[in-house]
Amino acid sequence: MVRAAVILAPGGPVEVREFPEPQLEPGAALLETLYSEVCGTDVHLLHGRLAGVPYPLIPGHISVGRLLEARGPVHDVEGRELQPGEVVTFLDVHGTCYDCWHCLVAKASTRCPSRRVYGITYGAADGLLGGWSERIYLKPGVRIVPLPEGLDPLLYMAGGCALPTALHAIDRGEVKLGTSVVVQGSGPVGLMATALARLSGAGTIIVLGAPQHRLDVALALGADEVIDIEAVSPEERRAVVRDLTGGRGADLTIECTGAPEAIPEGMRLTRDAGVYVVVGQYTDAGEVAINPHTDLNRKHLDVRACWGIDFSHLHRAVRVLARHADRLPWRSVISGEYTLDQAAEALADVEARRAVKAVIRPHAPAR
Repeated sequence: MVRAAVILAPGGPVEVREFPEPQLEPGAALLETLYSEVCGTDVHLLHGRLAGVPYPLIPGHISVGRLLEARGPVHDVEGRELQPGEVVTFLDVHGTCYDCWHCLVAKASTRCPSRRVYGITYGAADGLLGGWSERIYLKPGVRIVPLPEGLDPLLYMAGGCALPTALHAIDRGEVKLGTSVVVQGSGPVGLMATALARLSGAGTIIVLGAPQHRLDVALALGADEVIDIEAVSPEERRAVVRDLTGGRGADLTIECTGAPEAIPEGMRLTRDAGVYVVVGQYTDAGEVAINPHTDLNRKHLDVRACWGIDFSHLHRAVRVLARHADRLPWRSVISGEYTLDQAAEALADVEARRAVKAVIRPHAPAR
């Protein structure tokens, strides 16, 4: 039997249950889970804030594990056959058709209507399709990425879901050498956006967020200035940003907060003819008022939304971590490791912002 932590219904509870060892269908593979992430999405799942979630659910959409077995050959994107014992991760998005209008015409596979996501849109009744489990069943067609030699699995988890998400946002923002960047939010996505902006050659990087321990991580990952939103009013924040950007505002602002009220503020932190990228609004947290004349039209503001990731973002994120493992203190993002029996505690720590990032280690001995 395989142990897994399960969110039984919106509002919880979270329980550890046992599932039978799966029988592999042709083209499938089985992982022994080393680590799985606890992120803000999992908090939303706990509280039922995402539509269409098939509870009970095994969460954990970004994970890393050791390949135990496969029924038939499985390959990486280079065509190399993967072998038992290799440490790999995989794209949590599964079932993208690459045959519909969104995939073929719009070139927006993240909007494919056939798209399913491990740990989010697959329920426990579908099998071991979430990372908070001792084993993960990789369905036929799941895109597997082996970790490069020397890339520690825990270091990979420091990037986790946030790094490819932030990479997509950085792509959308088209960071150029010397670009002034404001990052709204000091959670994992905001911290990874800060690190990637620094690696991309940005000029001044300013991070707005809280609490202070997260802002300290932002400084370690490349921020030049941080602003504590719990201590500084919106008007004062705008004045500080303008002072640091020649009186104009940021060339690029990236919203990573999930708070609707951050949107009009972010528009006003961005210079005229600047770029504003919205990546943090993953759930419907409500509406917010903007002034179309002063916030958009007169500013000649370029607003770009950013939804999800595709395989290219995950593949590149792994390469970024392998190439720059020693350049930035990536592990500072991880606040703690938790056992399966501590999954509810991990969720509570992430929700209360006591943890920047928590990881589940399914095979860790109970404490």
